Amino acid sequence: MGLWSKLKHELIDIIEWPDVDSDLIVWKFPRYGNEIKNGAKLIVRESQVAIFVNEGELADVFPPGTYTLETKNLPILSTLQGWKYGFNSPFKAEVYFVTTRVFTNRKWGTPNAFYVEDPKYGAISLRAFGSYSFQVADAVKFFKEFSGPVEEYPVERITEELRNAIIANFQDAVSESGLSVTKLSANIRELQEVLLKYLQKEFNDYGLKILKFFINSITMPRELEEYMHKGAQAKFIGDVDAYQRVKMAEAYGNIGQSGNFVGGAEGLMGMAMMQMMMNQQTARPAAQPGAVPPPLSPQFYVAVNGQQVGPLTLEQIQQMIAKGQVNKNTYVWKPGLANWTPAQQVPEIAQLFGAAPPPPPPPPPPAGS
Repeated sequence: MGLWSKLKHELIDIIEWPDVDSDLIVWKFPRYGNEIKNGAKLIVRESQVAIFVNEGELADVFPPGTYTLETKNLPILSTLQGWKYGFNSPFKAEVYFVTTRVFTNRKWGTPNAFYVEDPKYGAISLRAFGSYSFQVADAVKFFKEFSGPVEEYPVERITEELRNAIIANFQDAVSESGLSVTKLSANIRELQEVLLKYLQKEFNDYGLKILKFFINSITMPRELEEYMHKGAQAKFIGDVDAYQRVKMAEAYGNIGQSGNFVGGAEGLMGMAMMQMMMNQQTARPAAQPGAVPPPLSPQFYVAVNGQQVGPLTLEQIQQMIAKGQVNKNTYVWKPGLANWTPAQQVPEIAQLFGAAPPPPPPPPPPAGS
């Protein structure tokens, strides 16, 4: 820098931050050699705080307003620099501006699924996304503890740490709530209010204040969502068992968009399954009002043509055996089995095959022989 440029900078007597970059929290006022002219004007706009630093030590702090820099309004800096009778020449100091405006629509989300223990479904993986807004509440604390003497401190540098704090508190709140995963979405507002209180304590440690916190979505495994959706439909039609049988026939009967079965082995299998279910439904006596339904039979799954069929009752499996759709070597599974197992090795199903009949008797001799 040439002599004229140096003198020109020394003659500048207005210190301010136009605050044109909305993504900065802290900005250092640039001056050649950090020299400030005696009687310079300091302009601190609304939503700003100015901090003077002398040789790495925090000195005077100025809230919004316009100031003439003199000994009387720089008491700490005057003490640090040993001005017993005031100063009449340029002095050195670093000036940092901290914005206190609100940063809105900051995103948060769980980058990976996390697990919660559900009382009904066991360990369930969840993901969540949302947004929040915050501002600097204590400029000195934020400057001392986090930003420090930097040229610029962008908001992205702190939001990564804030996002981690939000995720950790969210996971704890969901686990401690004791709510079933099926009820989380219905209680989002309550979760938001609880988390807002928890997070305020975390943000205080940064010298920040969280103003708003939103949970936009909580997602669970697609399979569980579909299961819950089908369960709701079954409850609506009033017969869960009938609904399960129809959906199973749809899956393995390969019903097209028109509602008709298509051809092929899978189509025939589906038609047989549907007929079996319709016969079973017809033979079942109607439930009496107020009657207690009998307990459900153990639920089994069978592997047919490389496809999983189920859940099935023993009665349904027996009908499939009679139709030749299940044999002793067909693989089956039920809760409690570690792996798929041949049907003849599962006691409840093995007894359905019964003993092999003896050879038929010879035909009677012709009459008169």
